[in-house]
Amino acid sequence: MKSVTPGAIIAAVRDEISYDLSIQDALARDYANISAISRLLQPRIKERLGKEVNSESVITSLKRLRGTYTPASEEIRAIIADSVVNVRTDVSKISVEKTRKTLEAVGSLLASHQHDFLHVSESISSITLIFDQKLHKKVRSNFADSVILEEGDDYAAIIVQSPQAIRNTPGCLINFYNQIARRHVNIEDTVSCHTDTIIIVRMREVGKAFTSLTDLISEERKRIERRR
Repeated sequence: MKSVTPGAIIAAVRDEISYDLSIQDALARDYANISAISRLLQPRIKERLGKEVNSESVITSLKRLRGTYTPASEEIRAIIADSVVNVRTDVSKISVEKTRKTLEAVGSLLASHQHDFLHVSESISSITLIFDQKLHKKVRSNFADSVILEEGDDYAAIIVQSPQAIRNTPGCLINFYNQIARRHVNIEDTVSCHTDTIIIVRMREVGKAFTSLTDLISEERKRIERRR
């Protein structure tokens, strides 16, 4: 039986890490216990490759890969530190098929509710509306049952307001999303509007999501203060 090549082990370790945000964060921030991570990954690597793999090979791969995971840049961290998080509860969501008629209905709703909380995201085949729960019946009445793809009213909107620099600084949003994902909270929908990032989660998970973002912002603000 042929032995597993170092290249195959590195590739398998890289693939496993790509699915685990907590390990990526530990490697990026340089607090990872390489031996402990190796013990965690070894059974997965064995299953993936179908062959025995010793822990030393996994440790070697982790050490080689560690440099590929880097913390956020200073520009990104400054933007995070200067961001503010707000929560809007009692939010509804409706997704509809994208047709000429539904586009017209959405345009009419936006025109008549300019001062209400109403956001729209659009894909190739569907349109999603996020809005105050109090508008649910009115919004719903604009669409036939046959075009409704998804509907719910048990949501909350987390609104991250960032400085203007976020518009020209790639990589900021992924830090917000990763922070929520590390708390095992599912992002139901998200809309980026100018300097605001709107993240939709279930009401039962809004506390964890909100705390994860405020902790991230607080950590970056403290880091800046320590450097002054």
